[in-house]
Order: sequence, then C-alpha cells, then structure tokens
Amino acid sequence: MSQAPVHDVLERLAEVIEGRKTADPATSYVARLFAKGDDAVLKKVGEEATEFVLAAKGGDRAQLVYEAADLWFHCLVALAAHDVKPAEVLRELARREGLSGLDEFAARTQVK
Repeated sequence: MSQAPVHDVLERLAEVIEGRKTADPATSYVARLFAKGDDAVLKKVGEEATEFVLAAKGGDRAQLVYEAADLWFHCLVALAAHDVKPAEVLRELARREGLSGLDEFAARTQVK
C-alpha cells in the first residue's frame, strides 16, 4: 500500500478532525476532546507542547519528531475547535516568509 503525498497531510488530517466533531465520543478520541470542551482541547495542546520541549532538551531525534507530530495534531484539533483551517496558518507563514523575524516582531508590537 503506497502512502499519500505528505505535502497535503495537514489538510487531510484537518478533514478527518472536522468529521470527528460530531462523532460519538465513545468511539473517537478527537470527538471525546471536543465533547469535553475548549479547555480540555487547549490543556492537551499545553501538555503536548511541554512534552515537545522535554524531548528537544533530551536530544533523542526520534522522540522529538514523535512529540512534534503529537503537538501539531493537537494544534489542528484546537484550530478546528475555532473553525480555523490549516491553510489560514500556512498563508500567514507564507506572508512572513522572507521577513526578518526582528522586523516582524517590531511590527506586531507597534500595532498593540
């Protein structure tokens, strides 16, 4: 069985997650998260972010990749909870492409 191209994996995952919003929480982990509400979804993102940081500090490349995948997945769940599509985030990253991080940060702080 061949794998689908990885370039659109975020969109495919987002579609699956969207479909799980109304699934039975007894049969779907994502549906269970949605049923518990926004705080549960965001708490899970925080937990996964912490695990990612710990993996990065630990120096195990495979563990870092694994935890990054968990974090990205749970970020997709949080985005879906707020009806944000991955393409919106990718467009924002594309907008920032080629910008100096310092310049971009300075522009953000001037807006506030």
